[in-house]
Amino acid sequence: MTRPGVVRPDQVGYAQLSTADPTRWRATGTAWAGLVGPTRRRATELANDAAALRSQWSGLAATAAEKQVSDLRVELLALAPVAIEIDQVLAEFAARLTVARARLAAAVTLAASAGVLIDRWGRTSPDPSRVPAHRAVQTVAPVTTALRDALDLATAADREAADRLDQLTADAESGWLSRPPAGRPAPHSDPAEVNRWWNGLSPAQRRWLVGHEPELIGGLDGIPAAARDQANRLLLEVRRAALVRRWEELLARMPRGPAEMVGLRAVEAALSGLDALTSRLASPDAPRAYLLGLDVGGEGRTVVALGNPDRAANILTHVPGTTSGLHDATDDLGRAARVLSRCADLAPGQETSAVLWLDYDAPDFLHEAAWDRQAHAAGDALHRFQEGLRATHDDGPAARQTVLGHSYGSLVVGGAARDHGLAADALVFVGSPGVGVQHATDLGVPAGQVWASRAPDDVIRLTRSPGELARHAVLSLSPAAGIVGLLTGDDDQRWFGRDPAEPSFGGRSFPSGRYGHSGYWHPDNPALDGMARIVLGQ
Repeated sequence: MTRPGVVRPDQVGYAQLSTADPTRWRATGTAWAGLVGPTRRRATELANDAAALRSQWSGLAATAAEKQVSDLRVELLALAPVAIEIDQVLAEFAARLTVARARLAAAVTLAASAGVLIDRWGRTSPDPSRVPAHRAVQTVAPVTTALRDALDLATAADREAADRLDQLTADAESGWLSRPPAGRPAPHSDPAEVNRWWNGLSPAQRRWLVGHEPELIGGLDGIPAAARDQANRLLLEVRRAALVRRWEELLARMPRGPAEMVGLRAVEAALSGLDALTSRLASPDAPRAYLLGLDVGGEGRTVVALGNPDRAANILTHVPGTTSGLHDATDDLGRAARVLSRCADLAPGQETSAVLWLDYDAPDFLHEAAWDRQAHAAGDALHRFQEGLRATHDDGPAARQTVLGHSYGSLVVGGAARDHGLAADALVFVGSPGVGVQHATDLGVPAGQVWASRAPDDVIRLTRSPGELARHAVLSLSPAAGIVGLLTGDDDQRWFGRDPAEPSFGGRSFPSGRYGHSGYWHPDNPALDGMARIVLGQ
């Protein structure tokens, strides 16, 4: 394999970094990922050819030919996860290069304001017309440090990418795949134990598992994001085929009653949502998406990260609410992406990842959302996912982890924190019907890191606890009086406990404009800045 051009000087230079184009590296990675589909289709064709060969030809020559075809098929199948891995390497290199360039731009801005000159080689000197001689050293030093920080990051990223690509080349010569020893972690195993098992395997053994047991690897918390992404991408065609079969089965039922028509429309919506998600996964746009989980049963579930959370300094886990499913996963992912984009605006020199966590059965209707059964069922899975993020994060300082719940998703987050504990540095609730507790201190994180926002025109403010609803139903003399009573009653209580946006809850709040229940991510809403600053720890 020819390595696609990562240069390895002793140090990335100022001119190199200032002219580097991360989008070209990202596009190169996408081109490699584009080989997966054709490669796997060709492997299927070879399997069909081998079957035809067995039915029409026998003898020693036929056996030898069949073995060659089989070996070639194995090599093609081995190439698929490797192509995804190359895409990951180049995407992560592009991401780190983007951060390095942002730090370089900040250093240049600092130099301009401080009166420091930077030449084409990145050497710094005071501008004698602006900086007195006695202040030269202390003026130049911060700029020199900022430049060095940017160049060091670019150098480290360049060397790491080259090393990873070199390792792939060496593995190609010695064998990309190697069957691992017997014994696998059980589903729902402790993520730290899963991670220790994974780290005890060789790269070739890990690739074998990705290629041969993708359903296991793709769903295990404690497996690094890169490997889960490879496994789940290999399953995309299988998952889509399962949805198509369901659609065909429903379509074949004649006559179709109301239930069959509802089911048919739901499968069509899930197919459309899966196709939209697949398109985002194949996009060369930054940040790269990592598919960490996918289930097409029921309404469909998925976990998608924008940017590799194992490498990020800050991680947002976004838990959506009522009616969420595979059909609109890209919409929810877009909300997480807007927070991520605002984080990049506020702190361009930091790596941040945003994860859509839709790994639970969200309520489909309002009457379902009035009960906590589905939130309670989701708690353990969210707990394990957050523990997995801690276990798989790369060496170095731990990432700041923020978990955000919107609407019913805030009850999922609150219930998980209350019943299981969450590996989180901050919790954020927006448009919440209550989070299952009466006070911020019941959530297991410092009260100063529990945040909430409620728009003035969010309909969630009309929800009341069951006792409050019953009281108004009994005491109201007319429907109008009942409505007035609900609007003027105890504003603290919601369906699932005290409103986390109220001072009596004991957390902290941030403002929102009048953008309704789903408008917290509107570009002009101050709530978007609030969420981003919490993720960054600002």
